[in-house]
Amino acid sequence: MPVLPTSFSPATVSRVALVNAVANGLIVVTGGLVRLTGSGLGCPTWPRCTDESFVATPELAGHGAIEFGNRLLTFVLTAAAVATVVAVWRSPRRDLRPLALLTFLGIPAQALLGGVTVLTGLNPWTVAAHFLVSAVLVALATTLWLRSREPGVGQPLLRRPFVLLIAGIAAVTGVVLVLGTIVTGSGPHSGDVPEDPAAAPVRMGFDPELVSQLHADVVFLLLGLTVSLLVALYATDSPGRVRRAARDLLIVQLAQGVVGYVQYFTDLPIALVLLHMLGAVLITAYTARLVWSVRGPASELPVGTPSKTATATR
Repeated sequence: MPVLPTSFSPATVSRVALVNAVANGLIVVTGGLVRLTGSGLGCPTWPRCTDESFVATPELAGHGAIEFGNRLLTFVLTAAAVATVVAVWRSPRRDLRPLALLTFLGIPAQALLGGVTVLTGLNPWTVAAHFLVSAVLVALATTLWLRSREPGVGQPLLRRPFVLLIAGIAAVTGVVLVLGTIVTGSGPHSGDVPEDPAAAPVRMGFDPELVSQLHADVVFLLLGLTVSLLVALYATDSPGRVRRAARDLLIVQLAQGVVGYVQYFTDLPIALVLLHMLGAVLITAYTARLVWSVRGPASELPVGTPSKTATATR
């Protein structure tokens, strides 16, 4: 048997953490594909695919293959999470351990929630919870990867008003994601093709137009906060890492907004809805990056601390 090294290098930890972050985002998109193709009950039970088989059977046709394929990706995600935990634990970076452990523990939690989702016939509330937990895991995995690329966590690089504004952006992003699941849960894509084509899928019961408008209103609030932050950062000559994080987040937000409006006015075509889900993953990751950027590496000086060079020249 191969013997694991006693210690992993920072570069190795960072590469493994990146794979873990990408896997967490990818499974959200493939989960969206399952729902949009009506394959949510392609495997009608859980943890088996059918009452007699753990794998999809020919009788389940394409829907069964799509749903079972998404279940198989859970094992890929598990392998990435386990590798991340092992790499972190065998490195000097003790500060990364809580994040690595949380991303790993999120997988069995998601598996159980996914099982409940199947056993309840794709109840839209459990589907929404399934996505939101995935979003949290994407944020954690992204933060873990970003932190692994630096020697440690340093002091805040911004003053308190900026930190509070960034926290507000993160909170409003969470509200946008929650409202997005409500819009989806009130719309036509239920995730399963009913046996009776005339039967209405089980939805959350909200007026789709009303919740869509509410979702759009909060998105405008989010854009306004992000623009305000970016203007303030450039006006005060704040650290470049924070400016870049805010700029990139705004770009992703604007692109996501365009996709959202186009999909709404074109009656929610599957391709655009799937692209919108990818956008939600990216917004989650880039928001996590913005929050991460507030603190510099361990070698950075805290806000308001004069540098040694400046002190020596006085």
